[in-house]
Amino acid sequence: MAELGQRLVDVDSAFAKELERPDVRDHVSESDRTRRVVHASSSAPVRVALFVTCLNDTLFPEAGIATVRLLERLGHEVEFPEAQTCCGQLHFNTGYQEEALNLVRRFVRVFAEAEVVVAPSASCVAMVREFYPYLAEQADDASLAREVDAIAPRVLELTELLVTRLGVADVGASFPHRVTYHPTCHSLRVLRLGDAPLRLLGAVQGLDLVELPNADECCGFGGTFSIKNEDTSNAILDDKVQAVLDTGVAFVTAVDTSCLAQIGGALSRRRIDVHTRHIAEILAAETT
Repeated sequence: MAELGQRLVDVDSAFAKELERPDVRDHVSESDRTRRVVHASSSAPVRVALFVTCLNDTLFPEAGIATVRLLERLGHEVEFPEAQTCCGQLHFNTGYQEEALNLVRRFVRVFAEAEVVVAPSASCVAMVREFYPYLAEQADDASLAREVDAIAPRVLELTELLVTRLGVADVGASFPHRVTYHPTCHSLRVLRLGDAPLRLLGAVQGLDLVELPNADECCGFGGTFSIKNEDTSNAILDDKVQAVLDTGVAFVTAVDTSCLAQIGGALSRRRIDVHTRHIAEILAAETT
């Protein structure tokens, strides 16, 4: 746990180098791509700062890369502030509020000038919007509280940005597979994303969206909960995996790679031929 925690906190800017690689486009005619993107883009271009999150940067960079590809395909400008690091959720949830507070100050400084901040993680967005104000209040730091109040409304989860802010449901994606969607706890109960992810998935060409039984039940991850309460976590996970299997899908998707890691780990250990994909990867996929 200490080693994992250190990796999550002491992230570097290696992801920025990934973003500098030439975009590898699928083999689709320019006229078809233009038609679909024009249909998908219904708002003026926005300058978006990517908050990739430390878990994605360290373990699941493909979610961040897909987020950039998707937003740029829709005509928006994406920036990657290299000074960013962890949002502090790991520290906050384990009782290290002073250490979390230092990361709050860093976050508001790094993203202060951003028009919009997007993260492919409901969990980390929830930390910023719901718990940063609490930490600023607990620290009795009026200046920090004002900075948090100013930036928090501009920090959005990816599907929230697309549907609520940009008014887009069809992003011109194609993913011809049978898929089910797991609504993560933070997306469901804190951010209250509603049907935004489902609307986006429902518009993906060729995607067969199957309802997940007992979808609103937790996957059992909960960060350090899965380590401190392993038996309970595994029991919850067993129910979630069975629900996924009952759908007969090839892929399970979500807006948080943390929960997909929990579910995907169980599927892999049991040698079950069902794969996980962050929703950004599905939405970034184009017609081949």
